[in-house]
Amino acid sequence: MKENQPFQDNENELNQQTNEEVNEHTAEAEANQAGETASEDASEGTAAENEALDPAALKSEVERLQGLADDYQQRAIRTQADFDNFRKRTQKEKEDLAKYASTKLVTELLPVVDNFERALAAAGEGSEMESFTKGVSMIFRQLEGVLQAEGLQAMVTVGEPFNPEYHQAIMQVESDEYEEGIVVEEVQKGYMLKDKVLRPAMVKVSM
Repeated sequence: MKENQPFQDNENELNQQTNEEVNEHTAEAEANQAGETASEDASEGTAAENEALDPAALKSEVERLQGLADDYQQRAIRTQADFDNFRKRTQKEKEDLAKYASTKLVTELLPVVDNFERALAAAGEGSEMESFTKGVSMIFRQLEGVLQAEGLQAMVTVGEPFNPEYHQAIMQVESDEYEEGIVVEEVQKGYMLKDKVLRPAMVKVSM
């Protein structure tokens, strides 16, 4: 048994040397692989960097971004313009509503005004009738003043050129006093409410 001891020691020493050599070669291979990987990564990074710094690519990207910025700016301008138009239109509608708020009431009172004028025109003479006429006239003038304060104005039509925006022709007549197309007689008064035609005048026009 003691005679085999030297051989056993030699075998152990040989195995130890072999393991050390294997470990050394393995470490060297891993180091070489790591170096190759690092080189590849560095090469890829350099390529990416070169690509990022390519003038043509940079110019293309700048042009793309500039196009987007211009498009967004135009959209913002159009949106602002649409909002301004909406605000102005809404403001005008609000002003018109306030300006012509009394249109319906004044329109309904016009027949009352017509009847007052007819009553005054048909009033006879005499002390009693004169007193009555004077009272009616005072009421009429008071009503007329209230309506004028709201912006109601009677149109002046006789002697004016016929205008379909303001006049409603019910008849054409011959006239020695006026040339053709002139209003010669007013059958029913026309009225303006501020700057708006409330009721066109019924007229006779020369031919």
